[in-house]
Amino acid sequence: MTNTLKLYKDGGLETLSRLNYKGPPSALHRFTEAMKASLEQQPVSTYKEAKARIKDLTKLNRSLTQVKHYLDQIGCTRRKVCQIPDKRDIEKQETFKHDTLEPLIHQAQRAQIHLVFVDAAHFVLRPFLEVLLSVVSLFVNASAGRKRYNVLGALDAITRELTLVTNFTSINSVSFCALLDELKRRYADGVPIHVILDHARYQKNACIQAHADHLGITLVSLPAYSPNLNLIERRWKFVKKTVLYSTYYADFGAFTAAIDQCLADTQDRYQEELKTVLTLKFQTFKNATIKP
Repeated sequence: MTNTLKLYKDGGLETLSRLNYKGPPSALHRFTEAMKASLEQQPVSTYKEAKARIKDLTKLNRSLTQVKHYLDQIGCTRRKVCQIPDKRDIEKQETFKHDTLEPLIHQAQRAQIHLVFVDAAHFVLRPFLEVLLSVVSLFVNASAGRKRYNVLGALDAITRELTLVTNFTSINSVSFCALLDELKRRYADGVPIHVILDHARYQKNACIQAHADHLGITLVSLPAYSPNLNLIERRWKFVKKTVLYSTYYADFGAFTAAIDQCLADTQDRYQEELKTVLTLKFQTFKNATIKP
């Protein structure tokens, strides 16, 4: 107190404002490691539940405001629970990533091959809902009907450019062969083309393999249930987040136009954002924390 008065006399309120005094450390900090371990093993959904957990573990009763501040300090924040396929094989994913995917990426970075990731997205004309910070409950109009816009895409791992085949019916082996033809036309420089693809049924038949062989295109299959290793999956998610979440389209034409525009704006409007979204780093869930 004496030092504070002296500082005030010497420099006034401006000097005091630079003290940044935050008070004595909370008694909760003695239990930080135990709290982190408890929350990692069994996360909570609300600050009210966190308050009860803290009281059970430490015998200390704190207000919800104090609980929120404490959790922020120890790095416990709201995190979206993500899903991973139940039938994934983490060891197979690790092996594919290190033995196949990473060497192909290195070759593509040295311009020795063209490497593309292929997948289909099926955009249905319906509301895509998200969580928003708002002071009131929000509603978005729901479009009538279930019209679907099918987009089969091939994403270049290096340039991030897309090669697309679209329709309003369904994606099948004919669609996939048409995409292979487009890739052959696009990459006409004689450099080998490698296509990373999943286990969609229409991609697994002798007709497609024969057509790929005829075009000189190498098909590389991902391990089963491995969307985390398919780069283009992030592109589809980006489209939904950018132009579909919480957005109402009065007609199907406006809906498909918004999707087409977002897919076409890779190299200018969304270039900086996509640099972080489409990094060539892939998670295999080897060290992931999975909720029981």
